[in-house]
Amino acid sequence: MEQHLIALDLDGTTLNNESALTDTTIKTLRAAAKEGHIVSIITGRPYRIAQHIYDQIGIKTPMVNFNGALTHIPHEDWSKEYQVQLTRELALDLLDHQEELGIKTITVEDKFHVWANHASDKLPEFLPDHLDEDQILNNKNLTEDPIALTIEYEDGQENKIVKAVNEKYGDFVEPRVWGGSYNILELIHRGTHKESGMFYIAKQFGINKENTIAFGDEHNDFEMLEAAGRGVAMQNAIPDLKKVADDVTSIDNDHDGLAKYLQDYFKLSV
Repeated sequence: MEQHLIALDLDGTTLNNESALTDTTIKTLRAAAKEGHIVSIITGRPYRIAQHIYDQIGIKTPMVNFNGALTHIPHEDWSKEYQVQLTRELALDLLDHQEELGIKTITVEDKFHVWANHASDKLPEFLPDHLDEDQILNNKNLTEDPIALTIEYEDGQENKIVKAVNEKYGDFVEPRVWGGSYNILELIHRGTHKESGMFYIAKQFGINKENTIAFGDEHNDFEMLEAAGRGVAMQNAIPDLKKVADDVTSIDNDHDGLAKYLQDYFKLSV
């Protein structure tokens, strides 16, 4: 079989419901890589909470973080690495208006750093549950343009925040809601989605669109699954994603659905 790019969302897809990799998934992804396929994590997660998963799989291929805003090879100085940044002005402006907009937590990140207006125990893996003094979000500490902003907001305040952002920064900023039970809003550079990173990686390895296969389960996977040669929604995916997918796994993420699909599709021996 020709070389493929296998693009992997993490949460709800490659990871089980405990946010962990199973031995079956690890062995399957390693087998796919051994066959010559490019196995790439393409996630909304920041690098700081995705690196350990990359290392556990044991791959050396490019990785995409922040839903397409950072593409790099972990632990390497890759000349083709790229970042799509937001602006420092946006972060500090939202900080100044946090109370009137109903913002509880603002988390601002670049590849290696995170700043926030305060620590939060709401989602300790995604929102920092402790901050050093130089990580407190303010004019002094935030010296560079960040890649991503994550906002935890009060109930019912989503539309107010989106309206405020669109009015002032809508020409280059795109607000996206996490969905589910979370009052979380992400701000990314307009037009930057997971498929941007997927096709950038494919280009580096000379892989055409027909040989890209992407897996996902949530709203932020829409563009990637629609654009891939084969877009595969997880059995546990939201209904709207299943509608645009080319296929759906027969098993959910908590029962090695991704691994089983790859084993059957690529005839992998694990």
